[in-house]
Amino acid sequence: MQQQNVPEPEAGLHFLDYWRVIRSRKEIVLAVTLLVFLTGVGYTYTLPKLYRAQVRIEVRDDALNVDVFERQLGSGYNPYFLRTQYEIIQSRPILEKVAENMSLAQKWGAQLNPDKSPLRPEFVFALLSRSIRADPYRDTTLIAISAIRESPEEAAQIANMVASVYREQRLNLKRQELRRGVDAVQMEIEKQRDKVVLAEKALEKLQRDLGVTTVSRGIRADKIRLQQLEADRISSRVDMLSRRSRLDQIEKLSDEELQQAMGYIVNDQDAVILRKEIMAADVEARVLKETLGENHPDMRRATARLDELKKKMTSQLNGLRAGMRMEYTVALSRYEALEIELKSATEMDIASDAAKDIPYEKAESDFTMQRTILQALEARVLQEGIKMEVPSTPVEVIEPAVAPPISMPISPKYTLNILLSLFLGLGVGIGLAYFIEYLDTSVKTVDDVERYLGLPVIGVIPQKVRPLIEEGPESPYAEAYRVLRTNLMFASKEKRGGVFSVTSGGVGEGKSTTLFNLAYVCAMMGDKVLLVDSDIRRPVQHSILSMPNKFGLTNVLMRDVPIEETIKPVPNVPNLHFLPSGRTPRSSVGVLNAQRVRELIKNLRARYDYVFMDSPPIVGVSDSSILASEVDGVLLVVQYRKYPRIVSTRAKRMIEQVGGHLMGVVLNNINIMRDDSYYYYHSYYSQYYTRSEETGKSPKPLPAPSPKAS
Repeated sequence: MQQQNVPEPEAGLHFLDYWRVIRSRKEIVLAVTLLVFLTGVGYTYTLPKLYRAQVRIEVRDDALNVDVFERQLGSGYNPYFLRTQYEIIQSRPILEKVAENMSLAQKWGAQLNPDKSPLRPEFVFALLSRSIRADPYRDTTLIAISAIRESPEEAAQIANMVASVYREQRLNLKRQELRRGVDAVQMEIEKQRDKVVLAEKALEKLQRDLGVTTVSRGIRADKIRLQQLEADRISSRVDMLSRRSRLDQIEKLSDEELQQAMGYIVNDQDAVILRKEIMAADVEARVLKETLGENHPDMRRATARLDELKKKMTSQLNGLRAGMRMEYTVALSRYEALEIELKSATEMDIASDAAKDIPYEKAESDFTMQRTILQALEARVLQEGIKMEVPSTPVEVIEPAVAPPISMPISPKYTLNILLSLFLGLGVGIGLAYFIEYLDTSVKTVDDVERYLGLPVIGVIPQKVRPLIEEGPESPYAEAYRVLRTNLMFASKEKRGGVFSVTSGGVGEGKSTTLFNLAYVCAMMGDKVLLVDSDIRRPVQHSILSMPNKFGLTNVLMRDVPIEETIKPVPNVPNLHFLPSGRTPRSSVGVLNAQRVRELIKNLRARYDYVFMDSPPIVGVSDSSILASEVDGVLLVVQYRKYPRIVSTRAKRMIEQVGGHLMGVVLNNINIMRDDSYYYYHSYYSQYYTRSEETGKSPKPLPAPSPKAS
């Protein structure tokens, strides 16, 4: 039994492997692509034309157009404000109001219902919500409201109506909010007025009970008297200290210094005149003293007058000092009296506070607070009332919607849909091709044979090959069988020639055609070849050669006819002889006896260089196992993309189990133009065929294809 080759590690998939799948399944890819493309194009042209109209609005926070009371400061950036607003624009209340204003239920009902009855509100809302879309402009306060309808005019009307309804809704909501707030504050004002009245009555009652005297609301008489005493005390203290300071300064001065400063201390004109007289008398006495003697009557008279004036000045200075002392004494006494009076009044006020001032002040404070609250509420009501009258525009239409041109629909997008259909069809076709390729477990490449069967590929046969006896030795396909013959020779290195059988795993894999063409090529190369049709159940070789099948292998094995009488030379093919199968007996069981087959093979091996025996498919037919166990080598024909790999694997295993020598695999019926993996074969055959024509040998033209032999 031949030792199974260990398969090499599987290499990673290359791009060409994927391309090979697409090439091999191109009919499926093209068919699916064309089907999806035509479906997409047909569906696109059946879609109604849709038009979009767009209105742009500016949305701001609620604020007055005119700052009435104080400067309105922005509330800061709110990242959720615009998102909230364009969700509100698409909300049910807005759209239902739009439908009501435009009578869409009646209008669309007349278009859609056969009886022209109005549509239900739910259906109208569903249609309208699918037609409306709001989108914010990034980094702005603008919102675009789009309406998509089959009529351009209707799309523009709906878009403008949505903007109008949304604007009115914002204004109405603000007015309602202000009105509700004013009403609530009015109710609080009425309650607050009652509280003010109660607080005022409580204050008046407490004033009567405690005997508190007030000059006006919030001002008490005893507090005023206490404040006046404090002010008088402070004033008298300042006066006393001032007089004391003047007295101290005067007592420090000498008579001469006091005489000089008297004009600044007291505003006394007599003292000023007296000082001037003393100065004049002194000047006169000095002048007389220089001209007259001391005993001169004029001199004595001037001296006496000067002394009299000085005495008078001394008396006046003493009087000034005494007067200043008297004034200080009076001021001090007045201050001390006010001090005593203020102390007594303070003690009386402290005693009064404990009994009546604290309760009174508390009641007065409560009354003041309640009245302040009432005034604030009344001012707020006035302010909000003015706000309701001042215009406010939180929503402004920047660009109203206009009907788009009839030649510019936004849907369907013909170019885009056609391209998408094309690419989608191509994708689906390629996907289906890969899926079918995934499900296809047949043998496709030489690597598949080596990977899953562990056998060498000794021949690659292209598609649509006919028996070479019809095409001639110069057929472009003959080279494939010459390569097969060469590989077979190298596979059997021990000796040249031998007996070989050709079998397959299943029916219709082309083993009979492969066997005949191989025998034909060997004969044309000078080998003596015998072609044995050992497929006694379904013989076809005689049909290929157009030779009779009356006597043959079955007659030889049953000892009816000598072998020499059954082997016939093939006309027009030198070195090729043919042993037909003979007529199949009624019961073919036991015809291919192992002992008889062994003797036959021994006899034929001695007469011919190559003996090729056509064997039935080995899976399910015992004749193939007998032939495989007796011949020198077995060629396994595997048809490209026909049976699952398990069939070929089973055939290999059965050959090895009976002791057959499996030479290799012939990969048959390959579509060379479809599979890049084998394109080099086609290229070589074409070049070879061309060179044959250049040598002057005109090969016979290829006949029309006929049903392929099994």
